[in-house]
Amino acid sequence: MVSYREIARVAGCSAATVSRAFNTPGRVAPPLLRAIREAETRLRSGAPPVDPTPARQGRLVGVLIPSMGNPVFATILSALQRRLRLGGYGVLIAQSNYEAEEEGEAVETLLAERPAGLILTLCDAARPPPSLVASHPPCVFLHQPPAVSGASAAVTLDNRACARQLTDLVLAAGHRRLLFLSGNFTASDRARARYEGFCDSLRAAGLPVLPASEVSFVDDYAHVDLTETMERHRPTAIVASNDLLALGAMGALRRLGLAIPEDVSVVGFDGIELGRLAMPTLATMELPNQAMGACAASLLLDMVERGAPSHGLDLPFGYRPGGSLGPPPPETSA
Repeated sequence: MVSYREIARVAGCSAATVSRAFNTPGRVAPPLLRAIREAETRLRSGAPPVDPTPARQGRLVGVLIPSMGNPVFATILSALQRRLRLGGYGVLIAQSNYEAEEEGEAVETLLAERPAGLILTLCDAARPPPSLVASHPPCVFLHQPPAVSGASAAVTLDNRACARQLTDLVLAAGHRRLLFLSGNFTASDRARARYEGFCDSLRAAGLPVLPASEVSFVDDYAHVDLTETMERHRPTAIVASNDLLALGAMGALRRLGLAIPEDVSVVGFDGIELGRLAMPTLATMELPNQAMGACAASLLLDMVERGAPSHGLDLPFGYRPGGSLGPPPPETSA
């Protein structure tokens, strides 16, 4: 008998997703459902593993991510690579380091290898590299809408709505002075969308919106300095554009002698496992990173091998409670 865990390993998803595929298939995205069924068939038949580095021309897929150091993209990479391996494709990986110039060079390098397709997360989908616009194989974009016309698809989620929901939860805890901490907006259209959702929530509540505090996505996670920001704005809660920044903010607040959440609450985005190890645990919006990687690979295989029409998947998200969110200090409560 083939276990859910074995199927999940081959399909590039979680065992819980495999369980849903068999028990409530309507709750699983069609490309991922197909990958799970193919994985089950392969395992039941005893077929040998697919060669992960096929030598035939056109059996490679180029993958571009912003950073290999972010656990979000590590999880996505692991899932999509397993799915592509099941389909008989190898993977070429490049990173942009959240820099548009490096991104353009990385795309040119990937295209020079004549890949069967590309899976990409760009700095800004509204400003794709010229080489990608000029000519490209089938593409799937992750965490953003398609950046080019023609054979392209997207696996994304509503970052703006996600941020609004999270900010609503912070307001519901009693906070009225909130700060948004983010990587540079020019480096990530996802961060910009999350700030827009943050602003939507505050404006709907009739509250002032503080300017976002922007830092480098690559260098400043462990060196966030909130001294000037805390003195100037005195927020009782910080909404960070990703979990690594949220964890960096928690360290910065402790260096200032502030307790979390007694003095300042902190929340993040992504749902990385490191957040569960923090003290207190990190409250965050949990994103379906494994499913995003597996679905992106399945969509690309559909386009490359079956000529499937381009389309997109908008995946769900959810809130993961944590001890880093609490009520504001008594003297600041509304």
